[in-house]
Amino acid sequence: MSKNLFLQIEIMSLSLYFMKTELSQTEENYLKAIFSISLSLNKAVSTNAIAEKLKTKASSVTDMIKKLSEKNLVDYKKYQGVLLTEKGKKIAVKIIRKHRLWEVFLVKYLDFSWDEVHEVAEQLEHVKSTKLTQELDRYLEYPTHDPHGDPIPDENGKIAHHSDTMLSSIKEKQACIVMGVKDSSTSFLKYLDNANIKLGSVVNVIEKVAFDDSMRIEIQGAQLSISHQISKNLFVKKI
Repeated sequence: MSKNLFLQIEIMSLSLYFMKTELSQTEENYLKAIFSISLSLNKAVSTNAIAEKLKTKASSVTDMIKKLSEKNLVDYKKYQGVLLTEKGKKIAVKIIRKHRLWEVFLVKYLDFSWDEVHEVAEQLEHVKSTKLTQELDRYLEYPTHDPHGDPIPDENGKIAHHSDTMLSSIKEKQACIVMGVKDSSTSFLKYLDNANIKLGSVVNVIEKVAFDDSMRIEIQGAQLSISHQISKNLFVKKI
């Protein structure tokens, strides 16, 4: 076999390899979704939960899970659910890292509000350049949290997860600091803006209503009543 022919075969083999291993945006979104759901469940993720998260059909989820399983990115057992493999988990964390770094950039330098950044970051997170991610991290001076208070994984994939302390669990006459949001929907973030509730805000719990679990709080000298739906979606730290 001539050297040139051997080289051509090698190039073709490598091309086929990368075609098989390169992930589409949809595949990356599935890995990220499975990772996010598994954090709150701490167990295998059902196809229905993935379908709900990604707003798609359960049958579509099943087809995608088979593809990801063939690439050794997930472990799937019928009727038991899906778990990410170590390989799949590393990819998911990298995507989350890029997403949250871009959110910081958009808020800090392009004046996006915290309810606007998610959709744009969803597109930017799929840029493959490792160097770009590293330079972005350096340019932002190595932030540890995104604009919603979510921790940013470091370059080695280490991530410090939220504590599970919610505002709803704080007792009367206690104070806490808002550390993050569980619900990052546009409507919820706009509600918080209108109520002047931000990351780092000190909240004093004045009264808790047993009837509906609502509470009256004081924040920056102003008092307001919030529903249980609000208080159970705010991560806090007791002070």
